[in-house]
Amino acid sequence: MKLETDICKLRAVDPEDLQYIYELENNPSLWDVGHTLTPYSKFTIREYLENAHRDIYEVKQLRLAICKKDDSIVGVVDLYDFDPYHKRAGVGIVIPQDLDRSQGYASAGLQMMIDYSFKRLRLHQLYAGIAEDNEASRKLFEKLRFRESGIKKDWIATENHYKNEIIYQLINE
Repeated sequence: MKLETDICKLRAVDPEDLQYIYELENNPSLWDVGHTLTPYSKFTIREYLENAHRDIYEVKQLRLAICKKDDSIVGVVDLYDFDPYHKRAGVGIVIPQDLDRSQGYASAGLQMMIDYSFKRLRLHQLYAGIAEDNEASRKLFEKLRFRESGIKKDWIATENHYKNEIIYQLINE
């Protein structure tokens, strides 16, 4: 299975990606999306990258880098809460730099992860939780056939209030 399109490709994260992943994980503007409360050390991220090769069936997650043709990273796409018995996983994506957004990377990267999940991992469904006010992500997932299946009220705490989280599902039929 080829994880490449005419504009980008997916590849495993490598130890050489340390600085990129460090900056991504420690970007406070993304903490609400990833439900992060504290920064990560380079040591912790280095350990993660050294073990990123481990099998999804063992660690129940998978992170792939979304790269341009020149192999420069523009974002990541993750499978998490992988459940091989029920054949489902959560999926998330982030393109952190504004200049890389609206270039088709998110759509292509997410579609490749969908194809990989359904064809290679033989999953029955993918799901995502997206903040109600994250219009760009909601449009992306809806464009790729994810359907709203519920709302978690006041689910995401921010500094000043709570946000609803919308649950999206894509069922492989």
